[in-house]
Amino acid sequence: MEEKVFKSGFVAMLGRTNVGKSSIINKLVGEKVSAVANKVQTTRTAIRAIVNRENSQIIFVDTPGIHKPKNKLGSTMVETAFDSSLDVDIILFVIDAQSTDIGRGDRLILDKIIESNKKCILVINKVDLTTKEHVAELIKIYSKEYNFTSVVPVSVIKNKNLDVLLDEIESHLNARSCIL
Repeated sequence: MEEKVFKSGFVAMLGRTNVGKSSIINKLVGEKVSAVANKVQTTRTAIRAIVNRENSQIIFVDTPGIHKPKNKLGSTMVETAFDSSLDVDIILFVIDAQSTDIGRGDRLILDKIIESNKKCILVINKVDLTTKEHVAELIKIYSKEYNFTSVVPVSVIKNKNLDVLLDEIESHLNARSCIL
């Protein structure tokens, strides 16, 4: 019998509304498992999706977008997003490549990530809508705030770096031994 290393773990997607968390998950999984719409707050509960790879199993937790709640539903959605990140192995912090600085919503998320002290990959989505120089500036700004496990610029529309993102996630998952 051969002992093989297999990795598995839970990965939470955190980010403001409409940064593309659900779109990223749908692309990574290869089918539509999370609702996608131009309307804000389409994802209202934590949704789980699984990606099986040769040497790993990644369980994604898609969370509602972080926003300033205006009612009880909004408060519950934000609470759900943060609670979903408590029991995961890795957090994917998704930001919009078109942002110019750390806004209030991203600051709130970043503070929760800092507080959790978990492995966190910064995912800069929609890089097809801006310049490489602008993305480099965002990386510099965010890297001053937290020691991210890694930073992966992606474009769901152009299918750019999604394989790199999966590889990055897998490389930071906990290994489990199994006998084949």
